[in-house]
Amino acid sequence: MTRIRSRAVVIDQACAAAVDLARSAVEESVRPGEIGEHLGMEAEDDRVVTHYFACLDRAYRGWRWAVTVTRASRARKVTVSEVVLLPGTGALLAPAWVPWSERLRPGDLGVGDLLPTGEDDDRLAPGFTETDDDVDRQMIFEYGLGRARVLSPIGRDRAVRRWHAGESGPHTPIAHAAPAQCSTCGFYWPLAGSLRTGFGVCANEYAPDDGRVVAADHGCGAHSEAAVVPHQVEPSAPILDDHVYDLEEPSEAELTGSVDETSSDEPLGHS
Repeated sequence: MTRIRSRAVVIDQACAAAVDLARSAVEESVRPGEIGEHLGMEAEDDRVVTHYFACLDRAYRGWRWAVTVTRASRARKVTVSEVVLLPGTGALLAPAWVPWSERLRPGDLGVGDLLPTGEDDDRLAPGFTETDDDVDRQMIFEYGLGRARVLSPIGRDRAVRRWHAGESGPHTPIAHAAPAQCSTCGFYWPLAGSLRTGFGVCANEYAPDDGRVVAADHGCGAHSEAAVVPHQVEPSAPILDDHVYDLEEPSEAELTGSVDETSSDEPLGHS
């Protein structure tokens, strides 16, 4: 077994002393007052040293200027090799780049957009693949006529979990308030194949899920067997027919209570 020995890089004294040269290289690229104090140096290789300077630009807080200087073998003159701006401790950085295939979300695809599917997509399987009876098969199986790829068991299971946990599943407020499940509704059209027992399509134009895949244990108020609740009519006040009565205004004596109570019971006598 051969061991690889690593030797420590010795800082070149001429490159280490070229602090002013490194500072002037930064000043040529920035506005006055945007370069701060010298933060140190680091030996990159033989006769190669990187000097670090603080960046005072308010837009790049926490960053630092890195100037790499070098000299040729047996040469005394030091030259600038590279000037870059590098993030330091606490620097504000952009978020890590995420591929578009991972950033895409349901509903992002618009009119005219194309969404290519990778060759190694585990949701799909070759159309000629022999599968068990639990997976749907193509009606036409002939090279060149059938589908190139069909839904794989992984793709089917992901769809089942997504549909059952979504807005058309059993765990929604409208499903909890429904009079019965979709599986007992006349507008429920079951899917074909292995998904028939768990999912179907709503065919009720007045239902919120019309034309969508719904779980068998989903439900809504537009169930075909929903009972019609009769309207409760509040009793109204009695109607008095005043056509057979003569309405008279009470006299002043009746209002004050000074009417003789015996005058109405006994006949009037003659004096």
